[in-house]
Amino acid sequence: MTRTTVLSQTHLLSLPSTPPQCSELSTRFNEQGWYPLLKRCKSMEEFKQVHAHVLKLGFFCDSFCGSNLVATCALAKWGSMEYACSIFRQIEEPGSFEYNTMIRGNVNNMNLEEVLLLYVEMLERGIEPNNFTYPFLLKACSLLGGVKEGIQIHGHVFKAGVGDDIFVQNGLISMYGKCGAIKHACDVFEKMDEKSVASWSAIIGAHACAEMWHQCLMLLGDMSREGHWRAEESTLVSVLSACIHLGSPNLGRCIHGILLRNISELNVVVKTSLIDMYVKSGCIEKGVCVFQNMAEKNRYSYTVMISGLAIHGHGTEALQVFSEMLEEGLAPDDVVYVGVLSACSHAGLVNEGLQCFKNMQFEHKIKPTVQHYGCMVDLLGRAGMLREAYGLIKSMPIKPNDVVWRSLLSACKVHLNLEIGEIAAEKLFMLNPNNPGDYLVLANMYARAHKWNDVARIRREMADKHLVQTPGFSMVEAERKVYKFVSQDRSQPEFDTIYNMIHQMEWQLKFEGYKPDTSQVLLDVDEEEKRERLKHHSQKLAIAFTLIHTSEGSPIRISRNLRMCSDCHTYTKFISKICEREITVRDRFRFHHFKDGACSCKDYW
Repeated sequence: MTRTTVLSQTHLLSLPSTPPQCSELSTRFNEQGWYPLLKRCKSMEEFKQVHAHVLKLGFFCDSFCGSNLVATCALAKWGSMEYACSIFRQIEEPGSFEYNTMIRGNVNNMNLEEVLLLYVEMLERGIEPNNFTYPFLLKACSLLGGVKEGIQIHGHVFKAGVGDDIFVQNGLISMYGKCGAIKHACDVFEKMDEKSVASWSAIIGAHACAEMWHQCLMLLGDMSREGHWRAEESTLVSVLSACIHLGSPNLGRCIHGILLRNISELNVVVKTSLIDMYVKSGCIEKGVCVFQNMAEKNRYSYTVMISGLAIHGHGTEALQVFSEMLEEGLAPDDVVYVGVLSACSHAGLVNEGLQCFKNMQFEHKIKPTVQHYGCMVDLLGRAGMLREAYGLIKSMPIKPNDVVWRSLLSACKVHLNLEIGEIAAEKLFMLNPNNPGDYLVLANMYARAHKWNDVARIRREMADKHLVQTPGFSMVEAERKVYKFVSQDRSQPEFDTIYNMIHQMEWQLKFEGYKPDTSQVLLDVDEEEKRERLKHHSQKLAIAFTLIHTSEGSPIRISRNLRMCSDCHTYTKFISKICEREITVRDRFRFHHFKDGACSCKDYW
């Protein structure tokens, strides 16, 4: 049976006995509803049946029909770019509409190199690009990271006389931003006579790509002053990301309030970003509240919630959310399982983690990736099962990466296993010899073992390779501003006041039984010098500053770029009790919530 006869009787057309001329056929076929019939196609099978009728009638010579066949096949969700291309190549004289359609379709299908080839072909055939050509062409450049090609196309934009078209300008801003050329993006934006919501979204997104988070928020303020508050969801996601990176939950809450006042219904993407912002800013309760009130949840929403609970150490709750996801009929993927295994690791749920690892493989047929193995090594390592963790690495069917070995090295540092730690460090030095953090962890282990010659050897290696560790810092929000502190910092205008506060706190801590853990100091110096160095760690400076500049009883939230040392952990527990403050600290790996002299991690991190 041919494709023509498969068409249902309700779709059959009254076919002429002999094909008339194209002009006459165009009129008759259009009157009989060929165009609505084409638009009613809901699958490639239906489309091919209509296409077969067009060919049988000899109607393809009509350019309007050929153009619409290409557009329908290329842009429909059920369409096929391969089939659309076969139709396109049969058009004798394709124009800008057909080329624009093919460019757009290939961008949507991520055939990005083909997009550039089509553009070159278009120019070679003397077909002039227009304002519909360039936005998708620029999108292809941004996805390819092709800033050089983007700059060349920018020149073509001026030659084509469409440099003032707002859609083209927005495409240029987005392309430059995603390719890391933020200055070019700003130049285009500043020269625009009129800016739309999409224009503001593009420039905010460009600054987000460059991790210029302060500028993202400043631009959002400028945008609101211009009267634009119906921001695109990508803009809102960028702004909420800025709140995360700046460690500013108060600002995030303000943004949330503004959104609720100006947008009647937040979609699932923005709500998921709100959850992400809250949990990564330390406000796990707020994140859970947004999640529970969502009428619609997708797999990404569950993934963000599970991962958020994981970094707060709420492993049992994370497993409960995962169970709810399965009950909703949402199939887990490899990303969800990274969050689940991480939750088990942070909460010390060894048996549950081992069971989830098995379920992932045998029940949900997900092949473990290096990330999953990294979570399992972390799970076993944190629990002190170092030989089991090392054995798992040796049995891996895929080559372990630096993250896997670094998890083992970190666990060896916590549990003081120098033997396996040296093996892990050696593997790391082979994989990535230029990471200063790995050398410092090993040096720390040697220092704890009082092997000062080995400490000196490691530091000489670092010096010879010109390796310098990024200084540890702590950020804290006070009086609607974010302040940054580094250890031994005397550059702050109020350093005398801050250091005096630390001195007062030290006296109170002594009466509560606090003793500095000088094993955290890597230098071969006397105990007094070690205590002095511990006293002015960045986290302690941030706490002192916040105690001075915030009201009694108000919570303190601190973000760190490195893992918290055990001395700062103990110190902060005592401060939370003495000053009656809730203190939340986010270090490189997780959140710690201190209250009444205890930490949410239960000293397991």
